Amino acid sequence: MARIIDGNAQNMVGPKVRKLRLARKMSQQTLSDRLETLAIYVCRGSVSRIEDGQRTVTDMELYGLAKVLGVSIEDLFED
Repeated sequence: MARIIDGNAQNMVGPKVRKLRLARKMSQQTLSDRLETLAIYVCRGSVSRIEDGQRTVTDMELYGLAKVLGVSIEDLFED
């Protein structure tokens, strides 16, 4: 099966998640904690792996990331 993204990256949103999180002066742990309030359990280490493109992201996690970071899901895919 062909991959949608090139290279070894497991997601397309990681760099944007990092950029938005840092712009909001939020730690990876804080992002993890806020996702947990939405019943989306992503530990701090998984946040790091998402940002580095080493972990896939589920649809529920995309929803939570967008909600916590205050953007639309589409915004997570834009530069």
